[in-house]
Amino acid sequence: MEKITKIHAEEHRQDLVITREFDLPVELIFKAYTEAEIVGQWMGTKVLKLESRKYGVWQFETSDPNGNVVFTAHGVVHDFVPNEKIVRTFEMENSNFAPQLEFLEFEKINDETSKLTMQIIYKSIEHRAAQLKLPFAQGLNMAHNRLEEILLNLK
Repeated sequence: MEKITKIHAEEHRQDLVITREFDLPVELIFKAYTEAEIVGQWMGTKVLKLESRKYGVWQFETSDPNGNVVFTAHGVVHDFVPNEKIVRTFEMENSNFAPQLEFLEFEKINDETSKLTMQIIYKSIEHRAAQLKLPFAQGLNMAHNRLEEILLNLK
């Protein structure tokens, strides 16, 4: 069965929950979110800064094929427990989206399988609705597919 990133967005709430199971050890999935070289590969972005630690900061920049910057995002890591969790903020520069709070939980199912659960909290129900109007789910699933492909080659 094909692995799919699932997005659970209950009506009248300002959060959503994203889950994905991977046929990879939890340590590798955690590296995919904390090592700049791997993040850049699967997200297709330039990692300007990535301090994978409590109170660390991060900044990513994505450009189009012509080199024009189309997306810059940054945030602060509020909690960091290796192979277990990351709590961070996410803010897009030059956009109408308010900062959001992300809770990433990394779960070991067995030695070769893991689960990622992300809860994202938005400023309001309206902000979440605007995010969900974008091709958010399709893009996230494609990114997680790339993540798995890249990590399988590292394994």
